[in-house]
Amino acid sequence: MKVSDCPTTQVEVRIAAAPAEVWSWLLDVDLPARFSTEFQGGGWVDGAEPGLGAQFRGRNSHPVAGEWETVSTVTGYEPERLFAWAVMDVTNPAASWRFELVPDGEGTILREWAQIGPGPSNLTTIIGTMPEHEDEIVAMRLGELQTNMQKTIEGIKALVESGVHAA
Repeated sequence: MKVSDCPTTQVEVRIAAAPAEVWSWLLDVDLPARFSTEFQGGGWVDGAEPGLGAQFRGRNSHPVAGEWETVSTVTGYEPERLFAWAVMDVTNPAASWRFELVPDGEGTILREWAQIGPGPSNLTTIIGTMPEHEDEIVAMRLGELQTNMQKTIEGIKALVESGVHAA
């Protein structure tokens, strides 16, 4: 598996709440920092409001890649249904991400999806130092992403179902 293949991963969880109750949590771009071992926090750029084209900055830390910041641009915004963003360059993103909300009876299926590439990133820099191991590096990275994504959606589920309201 190569970065040029734009590999993806996805996780999902059922939440015992309507999409409207889950949606506001997704707009808190700092929230995943509560659950992820890599994402350290983020915030909207220049006081932007969530919406198509809005940007937010994220801070990350990884034992191999070190610490870095990215700016992401919202590329999909459909209230109570879809929140998507591209990392760094919208036309050639380092990664693309999205949350999807699917009504499920009285509950909601929350899906988180991520795609690596096709643009340059810390991952492509690391692969450049050992290109013969690209398949293993990409597979390992997808596993790391999936683990943190699962922690994030499980954390959101716990918050929503506890009856706490998003800020």
